[in-house]
Amino acid sequence: MNSPDLQNQVAQLIIDTLNLDIEVLDIKPEDYLFGEGLGLDSIDALELAMAITNIYGFQLRADDANNKNIFRSLNSLTDYIQINRQ
Repeated sequence: MNSPDLQNQVAQLIIDTLNLDIEVLDIKPEDYLFGEGLGLDSIDALELAMAITNIYGFQLRADDANNKNIFRSLNSLTDYIQINRQ
């Protein structure tokens, strides 16, 4: 389970990295980040992965079979960051 502070940081990272015109509270923890949720695409995922690498000190690999689950929602992304950050 992730902390609310980290979850808010990750939501802000998504907003800032992708230049979204929304607020942190607009990203619900369980909403999908792609498709029907925020509507992100593969280019957004790449940009977000680079930002995560720069800020949290670990690399998300494009060929990771778990990427769909990692980027599923704010909760899943925050959980993954919490486990892997350095």
